[in-house]
Amino acid sequence: MKGAVVDLDGLLDQRRIWRARQAPARALGLQPTGHARLDEALPEGGWPASALTELLLASPGCGELQLLWPSLARLTGEGGRVVLVAPPFIPYAPAWQAAGVDLRWLVKVDANPLDALWAAEQCLRSGSCAAVLCWPERADDRALRRLQVAAETGQALAFACRPQQASMNPSPAALRIAVDTRPAQWRVLKCRGGLPPSAPVAHFGLE
Repeated sequence: MKGAVVDLDGLLDQRRIWRARQAPARALGLQPTGHARLDEALPEGGWPASALTELLLASPGCGELQLLWPSLARLTGEGGRVVLVAPPFIPYAPAWQAAGVDLRWLVKVDANPLDALWAAEQCLRSGSCAAVLCWPERADDRALRRLQVAAETGQALAFACRPQQASMNPSPAALRIAVDTRPAQWRVLKCRGGLPPSAPVAHFGLE
């Protein structure tokens, strides 16, 4: 253009023009899982922020804590409160400490199966929690949607640990991960912002 000087490199840096064969910039997740291979497989580079994640388990206690501990250690290390609502087992404090979780920021809420989802929702809405984990025995689409909205309202991470049979039903969760034991792997069934990876993510305990 006559009489004008175009700084092409400057425009490229500002992303004001498109270059052929240029891959789209990948958004960096604000909530890394702490597992490098899993973060690489997720569109947001980690847990979806202020959203519900479903962990679909082969059986209770089959590895959901090993999956979550790096994130919970990071959150409590930053002074964030982590709440366990009606866990199926009594938390073993030395194991949580060994995983790096600051127990001063860990809270256990006892609730019967009928009240567990309500308690999780209230904790999420409060705005005082960094993450809330629950193990609902039964949760329909409406209950899960309430958890999703509560996570958005309180800007917290919500995790619902459910049986793998629940994968047959639709869910409003932003992320759904099946936790397998044989072989030890994580299968991303649904993820916000992109298609689930075609291959599972193998794991070997904490990374």
